[in-house]
Amino acid sequence: MSSILLTGGMGYIGSHTAVELLENGHKIVIYDNLSNSSADVKEKIQEITNKELSFIVGDVLDTELLTQTFKDHNVECVIHFAGLKAVGESVEKPIEYFENNIAGTISLLKAMKNTGVKKIVFSSSATVYGDPEYLPYDEDHPTNAVNPYGRSKLHIEEILKDVCESDQDYSAICLRYFNPVGAHESGLIGEDPKNIPNNLMPYIAQVAEGKLKELNIFGDDYPTQDGTGVRDYIHVMDLASGHVSALSFSEDNPGWHSFNLGTGSGVSVLDLVKTFEKVNQIAIPYKITNRRPGDIAEFYSNSSNANRLLKWIAKKDIGDMCRDTWKFQLKLKEINL
Repeated sequence: MSSILLTGGMGYIGSHTAVELLENGHKIVIYDNLSNSSADVKEKIQEITNKELSFIVGDVLDTELLTQTFKDHNVECVIHFAGLKAVGESVEKPIEYFENNIAGTISLLKAMKNTGVKKIVFSSSATVYGDPEYLPYDEDHPTNAVNPYGRSKLHIEEILKDVCESDQDYSAICLRYFNPVGAHESGLIGEDPKNIPNNLMPYIAQVAEGKLKELNIFGDDYPTQDGTGVRDYIHVMDLASGHVSALSFSEDNPGWHSFNLGTGSGVSVLDLVKTFEKVNQIAIPYKITNRRPGDIAEFYSNSSNANRLLKWIAKKDIGDMCRDTWKFQLKLKEINL
């Protein structure tokens, strides 16, 4: 039986997609250097699904090990999650981001070429669009990434487009994520950053637990309903199911394709905080501080192409996202006591 390779599959989105793939009858191999994840995620995925998976500790820059992994596990398709992903850090460390994300992808494509694998689903990002010329963003919106992280994703999309043009049998699907949040409903896997969280939801969860003192809300004077920034939050399990749908689509649709994965509606920072408090019956101390440079007022998707062509839709609401995040955070606290 052939396998699907998940680069970076021990990470936040990769691990949830691994669960979704196993539960849909796929055989998977996870390839991860554990730079921002933990090896014990393998056991948690297997506990949730009651299924086995293969795991190789390796870096995507290691073309030789990747090639051997493809051969050893009869890989037929890749879902490429591996990459550095913090926008702020990318501004401070652009060279590391371009090397890891772009050179890592080129290394992966070489391994695919070495073994005749021609299907890839790429973990892209809505940051490829840059500042909105109109909202909601659709896939026809001009791409104009404004930071090294977003530019690395956009460069990879363009590389994949060129590869598809050079080989008519190649299939590359770029999934442009909006704001993934939440955790698996079991509470066994979720977003567990090794350092202080860059993303809003795990930061809220750590404030709720008492690990962090309070939440900083950057600006309350945006032209939104309550003055705080509005984003399109999508439950990580909805995002995971989008990858399974993309794999099915790739079977009969060679060439390069891009799809937005979001709910199609925006939620403000204050709304997210208030929903977290209401659903979980816990107070979140916060303070309003200055806007961050480069932040925009609103950012949300038109995901109708994914709804129509991938036969996919986001099913979980903001309450589910807050509930599942807190359940995971409490389980983490139990483990760390």
